[in-house]
Amino acid sequence: MKSVLVDSDIVIEVGRARDSGLLSRWYALGQSTQPILYTPVTMAELWHGVRPHEHAALDFLFATMNCVPLDKTIGRRAGDYLQQFSKSHRVELGDALIAAAASIHSCQLWTRNRKHYPMKDIEFF
Repeated sequence: MKSVLVDSDIVIEVGRARDSGLLSRWYALGQSTQPILYTPVTMAELWHGVRPHEHAALDFLFATMNCVPLDKTIGRRAGDYLQQFSKSHRVELGDALIAAAASIHSCQLWTRNRKHYPMKDIEFF
């Protein structure tokens, strides 16, 4: 089983704990031997909207996952994705970086927003 890189929308839904199907998949993934991964992009997107009383819960949630650092290889692939898809599919920098991290690290990407990821080399969870 490949590692799974979670998009921001999945982390938000896990935090809200309203979708039992999604939570079931989350718990099953947590029981597997594969780490659950995220990027600094996801951390920034969630931290941007967090309220002070939610800090501890968000810190706890991120502590259950492993952060994939962004490096020059990921930056270059993200730039390639932006060149190819920013106009035709309106791919934005954050999504390009997340997609590049999934691609470079051969992870499955877990997102509910597949239209944000038109890249052919992305495998979805």
